[in-house]
Amino acid sequence: MYPHRNIHKYTCTSPDGKIHNQIDHVMVDRRWYSSVLDVRSFRGADCDTDRYLVIAKFRERLAVGKQATQRLDRLRYNWRKVNAPEVREKYQIEFPNRFAAFENLNDNEDVNRTCDNIK
Repeated sequence: MYPHRNIHKYTCTSPDGKIHNQIDHVMVDRRWYSSVLDVRSFRGADCDTDRYLVIAKFRERLAVGKQATQRLDRLRYNWRKVNAPEVREKYQIEFPNRFAAFENLNDNEDVNRTCDNIK
């Protein structure tokens, strides 16, 4: 099915080292059959057995559902509301109040001493 040298096709070697067989296979559902890119055996993996490691490479395909695209359409912002004078005034009052707590922090205070006080 996939073009490989003969040494990458067999998966089992007899004890005398002369007879090679292909007895290990990868089973894939018909739905995912087109996603298989390559299948081969690797002789270098030392597993202390007469079998070789069989590896299959698959193509991963992810589909985006229709619901995800519809969610993006619902998250639109009403920019006209932001430009309204009432909303603008409310924002100008609340924004400085949020950062007022950070102004009271002392940068010169020792971190270890603060940690001990918290404990």
